[in-house]
Amino acid sequence: MYDSRAVYWPPCVEPPRTKGYVPSWLTEARSILPKSTIPFRRVLRALSVSALVASLPLTSHAQGETGFTGAYLAARSADQNADFKALVNYGTAALARRPDNPGMMEGLVIAHLGLGQLEEAVPVARRLAELAPDNELAQLVLMGDAMEREDWAEVQAQYDEGFSVGGLMDPLILAWSAIGEGQMSRALDIFNELSKDDMARQVSAFQKAQALAYVGDFEGAARILSGEEVELELNRAGVIAYAQILSQLERNEDAVAMIDDRLPNTGDEEIATLRAELAAGKPLEFNAIRSPKDGLSALFYNVGEVLANDANPTLILIYARVALHLNPDNVSAVLLAANVFERMTNHDLAVDTYDQIDPDSRAYPQAMLGKATALRRSDRPDEAIETLVDLAERFPDLAPVHIALGDEYRYSKQWEEATDAYDTAIALYPEEIPQQWAVYFSRGITNERQGDWTQAEADFLKALELEPDQPAVLNYLGYSYVEKRENLDTALDMIRTAVEARPNEGYIVDSLGWVYYRLGRYAEAVEPMEKAVELMPVDPVVNDHLGDVYWAVGRTREAEFQWSRALSFITDDTDLNELKPDRIRRKLEVGLDQVLEEEGGERIEYGERAAVQ
Repeated sequence: MYDSRAVYWPPCVEPPRTKGYVPSWLTEARSILPKSTIPFRRVLRALSVSALVASLPLTSHAQGETGFTGAYLAARSADQNADFKALVNYGTAALARRPDNPGMMEGLVIAHLGLGQLEEAVPVARRLAELAPDNELAQLVLMGDAMEREDWAEVQAQYDEGFSVGGLMDPLILAWSAIGEGQMSRALDIFNELSKDDMARQVSAFQKAQALAYVGDFEGAARILSGEEVELELNRAGVIAYAQILSQLERNEDAVAMIDDRLPNTGDEEIATLRAELAAGKPLEFNAIRSPKDGLSALFYNVGEVLANDANPTLILIYARVALHLNPDNVSAVLLAANVFERMTNHDLAVDTYDQIDPDSRAYPQAMLGKATALRRSDRPDEAIETLVDLAERFPDLAPVHIALGDEYRYSKQWEEATDAYDTAIALYPEEIPQQWAVYFSRGITNERQGDWTQAEADFLKALELEPDQPAVLNYLGYSYVEKRENLDTALDMIRTAVEARPNEGYIVDSLGWVYYRLGRYAEAVEPMEKAVELMPVDPVVNDHLGDVYWAVGRTREAEFQWSRALSFITDDTDLNELKPDRIRRKLEVGLDQVLEEEGGERIEYGERAAVQ
């Protein structure tokens, strides 16, 4: 079957991403970074106020202490909901009554970092470091503060006293500190020493290229980034930096070719705008690294990016916030922080974070696309649509913006408006590329929901032309044929192909069982339909289908049981046009045979039923 909720899937473009390629040098560094870079050995066991204070017993004195218990419990509740604002308020109140509690201090530091308030975290971290000198989170905050103030002597002093961020981070931090002190030769010595290690070679090469570009050696930086010395795969920020370097060398054409090679067919609006400026011959300023602090900001962001899919979200947020403290213009770090909030399902903070992107930034469209998604997920669909309408008016030539607007209209079941947005997006494409299959697929859904089957079918077929054997399209089109009682053999082939690609997707498996049922091959329908119910046990449509299949093979009691289950699983989100609850109730009253006779349509072939019995 097609998912009656297919209006919510698939989005035509992936949500805005903070990364393109994962650089090979960072990929190799995974074996080093997660083990020794914060994940702090102690901090990771408790990255929140509630985790830290939950183990602290509320003694009778504490329970009777005015204000403490309420603040304590409120802080725990705020933490469980990733509400950093409330966490700061209640955590501060609780700490005021227990000023020497390291656990409360550590949690409050994390809450401040979550909100991007590293300056506010510094006094708490300083006191925490006095009580627990080896507390790594406190030391990191103090180091971040020293780096932001460009107090390189203080950074060195922390290392001299034994603090270690871990892994490759330590020498790279020291290299940028040396640059901050005007000791470029010392920094180059560190980069060159790291290049002798197989695991560190690519890391140091990338960092060295950025450092060379910062001091104006664009030729040296370009030589490294070209892969002549060490093979490199650049992430999104790396591609931008390399493009700027090539433009400084008056090699805009090479920059365009590099973007096309490294990020082909990208839907990233910032990259697309950058490419257009290069193609137009516009000279680009090198502003990827404007100071040693920017270099360190990029370093913390890159590590957070690499760990983003594996580590505790709060840990990634710490990296992103340190990166932003060092360079408030680090757009990638802003997007990373916003994505972390979405992982935490704190969509309101995600919205606030996306709003930090300056409207004049090339990344502004990408940020607003992310904001719209966060607004919808926080049940504010009208605001999501308003955000994208404004964005489309400001950037009328950006197809991904119109696609996203079409998606939001589709999520809200505003089919006509969605179709118009998809029409605009398709008209903006200069040429066809395979990735456009999703746009045609989504427009096919909106056309089908408006009753324009001719155009819908054309869109589905176009999607398959661009992306042959795409399972979602095959399933939707195949199921549509089944429901229309046309092209059943073709529908069976389509759905079989879809099931082979996605054997554990309930809606697709259900489609296979249902096409067998429509073809009168009832016995063959049983197994896939039972599997579909196993995969989606509370879906009312799938249970209803299984009931019909059971009835067709003579298992009438089981059929009635499934129909009853289907009725019990109806929710506000159920598509009642597809499920038809009154029809199910009628089947329970008189049986499927009588219902089919009343409808004047298909009849069940008793020969096959008898064979099954």
